[in-house]
Amino acid sequence: MFKMRRLSTATLSKYLLQGQITRRGCLGSLRNSAQRPIAVCAPNSRYLHTESQPSPSAATPASPIVPLRKQLKDDRKNAKASASASGKKKKKNVNNQVVEGWELTVGIEIHAQLNTAKKLFSSAATSFNDEPNSHVAYFDLATPGSQPIFQQETLIPALRAALALNCEIQPTSRFDRKHYFHWDQPSGYQITQYYEPFARDGRIILRPRDGIAAEDGDGISVGIKQVQMEQDTAKTLAQAGETHWIDFNRTGVPLIEIITHPDIHHPATAAAFVRKAQILLNAVDACVSGMEAGGLRADVNVSVRRADDPNTPLGTRTEIKNLSSTKAVEDAIIAERDRQIAVLEAGGKILGETRGWSIGSTETRRLRGKEGEVDYRYMPDPDLSPLFIGRDLVNYLRSTMGQLPDAEVDELIKDFSLTPKDALSLVALDNGNRVEFFWNVVAALDSKGLESDSRLSCYQMAANWTLHDLDRLTANRHDDSVATLGFTPDGQCGRVSVEALADILLFLHQQKITAKVAKELLWVVFRGDVPSQYSNVAHAIERENMWFNELSADEYAELADTAMEGQENVVRQFVDYKHYPQGKLMFLVGRMLRLGPEERIDPQNAEKAMRKALEEKHVPASTS
Repeated sequence: MFKMRRLSTATLSKYLLQGQITRRGCLGSLRNSAQRPIAVCAPNSRYLHTESQPSPSAATPASPIVPLRKQLKDDRKNAKASASASGKKKKKNVNNQVVEGWELTVGIEIHAQLNTAKKLFSSAATSFNDEPNSHVAYFDLATPGSQPIFQQETLIPALRAALALNCEIQPTSRFDRKHYFHWDQPSGYQITQYYEPFARDGRIILRPRDGIAAEDGDGISVGIKQVQMEQDTAKTLAQAGETHWIDFNRTGVPLIEIITHPDIHHPATAAAFVRKAQILLNAVDACVSGMEAGGLRADVNVSVRRADDPNTPLGTRTEIKNLSSTKAVEDAIIAERDRQIAVLEAGGKILGETRGWSIGSTETRRLRGKEGEVDYRYMPDPDLSPLFIGRDLVNYLRSTMGQLPDAEVDELIKDFSLTPKDALSLVALDNGNRVEFFWNVVAALDSKGLESDSRLSCYQMAANWTLHDLDRLTANRHDDSVATLGFTPDGQCGRVSVEALADILLFLHQQKITAKVAKELLWVVFRGDVPSQYSNVAHAIERENMWFNELSADEYAELADTAMEGQENVVRQFVDYKHYPQGKLMFLVGRMLRLGPEERIDPQNAEKAMRKALEEKHVPASTS
C-alpha cells in the first residue's frame, strides 16, 4: 500500500556528482572550469510589471391552472431527468472536437524549466524572484572571451523527465547553435540540441480519465520524437511607450523541449497531453513549476486536410506560440482549425507562419512568417564537447523514479475505491505534494490501531478531506496569511500537520466528535489558533468539552415523536414504507435537528430513528 519515496533531484545530483558513481562511468565532458558570476547594477527604483446562466422562466400556465410552486417543481424534475439522461454537464468544447469533412493534425512542443540550482552553461543561480539582473554570469551576457561551461547537475532532472516520458536515452548527444537576433538573446544564438538530442522515441499514453476527446475512444498513444536541452532567454518587461526593460536573470536557465509526432487529431486530446506531461514532470521533480507559474509553455503546430481522401498529404502547418494553460491550448487549436478551414473553403491558401493567441480571444493573430531550418543556420557549437551519458547513471535514475502518476492513480482507485476524477486530482495537485501528504495521513491513521473492517472507510474519508475540505480552507480568501496550504515534497503541510488531521479524522470516524466539530477544529488548526497550552487535538477537545455525547435510542425516539407533532399532513403521506417520499422524510429529520440539542445529534441516526418511528407507530396506524 505504501510506496517508496522518490529521491529529490538535489539529493541525486549530490550523490551522483560527488564521487559515489565515478564521473567516467556515468557522465563525460571534456571541459571542466569555473565561472565567476557578476552582478549587473540595477536602478535604485524599479517597478516590475507582470505580464450564470439565467434561470429559465416558467412557462405560461395552461388550463386547468397548475399552481406555480408545483409547476416550478415539475420543471426542476424534468431538467434533472434530462441531465441524467444526457450524462454530466458537458464541457464548453465537447461538441467542437470534429469538423465534418476535415481532419485536424496537431504537433506539440513543450518548453519546461528544469529544477536546478545553476544555469545550463554558467554557475549563476536560477532564481526568479530576486532583484532583476542580480544572477548573471559573463557568458549569460555574451561578454567577449567568455565560454559556455556545461553544468553537470542540470542533466539529472533532464534525464528523469525523459525517463518519465518513456524515452530512449542516447549515449552521445551534442549541442548546436540556433541563430537569430532579438534583444532577449545577447549572443545572437540559442544553444540547443537540434541534431543530436539526449533523448528520443518516447510516448505518453492518454486515457479517457485524462480528458481526451470522446472520439479517441479508450485511449491514444502520442509519440515523442525527441527531448532536448536548451537555454531560456531573458525576460522582457514592457514599459510606457516604446521602452522595454530586460531582466537577464532568466538568460541561460536550463530548459527541456519536448517535441511530439503529429499524432493528435482533437483539441481536447492536445490539452490532455500537455496536462499529463506537466503531471509527469512534476511527479519526478524534474521541473520548477507548472503552466500557472510560467514554468511550462506550449507551442502547437496546427494543420487541416480533407478527410475523404486518406492519401492527401498533411496541410501546411502554422505554429501558435507561448500558450500558458491547457485551456488556451484547446481554444487556440479550435480557433486556428476553424480559420484554416474557412480559408480553404473560400479557395484560399494556408501560409506557413507563426501566430499568437490571447486569452479570451476567438481567433489567432499573425505574428511573423514561418522561419525554416535554413533561416536559423543551425550549426554544431564549437565551444562545447559532446555529452556522454553512461548506462549506469540511466539505470540508477530509473530505479529511483518511484511510482509514476498512472500507477499511483490506479492504486488509489483499486485500494481506496476513489473515483478516477478524485484519484487523478489528488495525484496532480500541488506538483504531486498533496498525494504525498495523503499517504502520510494514511500512515498516521494506520499507526493508531484502526480496526481492519473500518480502515477503508477511514482512508476514503482521509482522501476526501485532503482533496476537498483542505481546499475549502483557502477558497475565496484574500488574506495572504491564509492563502496557501504550503504542501512540501516530503508530504507535509505548513498549515495543517499530518498528526492533527489524522486525529481529527480518527475521532470523526469513531463518532467521538461530530462533522461540525471536526470542521471547526480543522479551521482552528489551519489558522494556528489552537491555544499553546493544548498539547494536541485530543487535549483541545477534552478541555473545550467538544466530545460527542450522543442521544440514547430512547431520546432519539422521543425527539422523533416531538418532531412529528402537528405534522399530520406530512405523516399521512407515509403509507407504504418502501416508497417513502425522501423529501418529506428529511423535512421531519430537519425538525429533529432544530428541536433537539444539535451538538448531540447524528443526522444519520436521526434519520434512522424517524424511519423507525414512522414504521412502528404511524404507518401501520394509517393503513389499518
